[in-house]
Amino acid sequence: MNLVMIGTGYVGLTTGVGFATLGHKVACVDIDAGKIARLDMGEVPFYEPGVQEALKEVQAQGNILFTTDLKSVIGGAEVIMLAVGTPPKSTGEADLTVLFAVADQVGKLLEHEVVLVVKSTVPVGTNRAVLARVREAMTQAGREELTSLVQIVSVPEFLREGTALADFLHSDRIVIGADDGIAAQTIDLLHEGIHAPRVVTSIESAELIKYAANAFLATKISFINEMANLADRVGADVRDIAQGIGLDPRIGPHFLKAGIGYGGSCFPKDVSALEQLSGEHGYSFRLLPAVIEVNNRQRDLFYKHLVRELGGVKGRRIAIWGLAFKPDTDDVRESAAIDITQRLCAQGADIVAYDPKATENAKLLLADTVQFAPTAIDACAGAEALIVLTEWPEFREVSFSALKDRMIEPRIFDGRNHLADLHLSEYGFWYRGVGLGSYED
Repeated sequence: MNLVMIGTGYVGLTTGVGFATLGHKVACVDIDAGKIARLDMGEVPFYEPGVQEALKEVQAQGNILFTTDLKSVIGGAEVIMLAVGTPPKSTGEADLTVLFAVADQVGKLLEHEVVLVVKSTVPVGTNRAVLARVREAMTQAGREELTSLVQIVSVPEFLREGTALADFLHSDRIVIGADDGIAAQTIDLLHEGIHAPRVVTSIESAELIKYAANAFLATKISFINEMANLADRVGADVRDIAQGIGLDPRIGPHFLKAGIGYGGSCFPKDVSALEQLSGEHGYSFRLLPAVIEVNNRQRDLFYKHLVRELGGVKGRRIAIWGLAFKPDTDDVRESAAIDITQRLCAQGADIVAYDPKATENAKLLLADTVQFAPTAIDACAGAEALIVLTEWPEFREVSFSALKDRMIEPRIFDGRNHLADLHLSEYGFWYRGVGLGSYED
């Protein structure tokens, strides 16, 4: 099929490359001319494993192109997919300004039958609003007789940064929310080659499924962090607790890693948006405020323990390992690591940080207050403490004997329990994790 993908962020580009890999002809559209130029040269503007290599392959096959000119590619589209950002407003609700602007533009240009797909994460009712705007723009352009040929389908994304392309090609489910059966069949065929269950629903159910999935996963994270805080006070090990409950198939082992809480571009935004949506419809979703509160407090508790153990941080040289919100990405949006680093800087700490992939993005937020080291070991030269904030695999592979020699004080605060099983006391380190029976109020 001929697919037009509007938006080339993490979701839009990865999904576009994925469909091109399946053999479809994909035209990716973005208003950022600089980004389009880089993509046209085969350069992915963010770090996502496998996407760079896959992009070069589909470009060589002639299955993908990049443009800022929607008009030049819309005429041949069988499916138009909207994958633009829906960032949170100060109130927590999703900002649909860009999405609606794109819908208006599509409607002005559209002159043929097409299936619209909203891939962006949006509150219930948005797909119908997008369709209405497209049809209204078509009517204003004198093409009212064609409006009935345009249908919309909600196809939420379930991509995890760090494994996004694999998640697309080996999906665990494909949700298709549609009123029109033929439109639903078209989107089913678009995903041909992906062997995953199809969940065909109403548009409203599809929109809500995405929020429900992320809110539930965020709830699991907040739950295990609450258990970690209790474990610290009773002398238990939250890792054993997570293993013990995770073996129950009704619970499962995923998202039961205690630490400093969730971050990134999805969980904070989507949990807040779901809470806001509930309030707009007159329902008090009591669990969600608790999930948010626990997540925010988890950073506070870790920071509080850190400052107490160090006897204050002003003037202290502290090394930071990890600035991305999770490993295998350069994304620092809503990163707990960035938050804690900024708090330390605000209190006068002398911070030297290292991240394998997220340094350039972190510099935009921390450049004036933080030094950046070329390696993990270098970050620790002369440090009185090391704080691990992102669980990059390479942090487990350093020479800890060499690390100890570079530090003034061999103290490690591990906000992800990433090094907890490495027996660092044998190297002479003082080590504290989260939920390992170590802290008291």
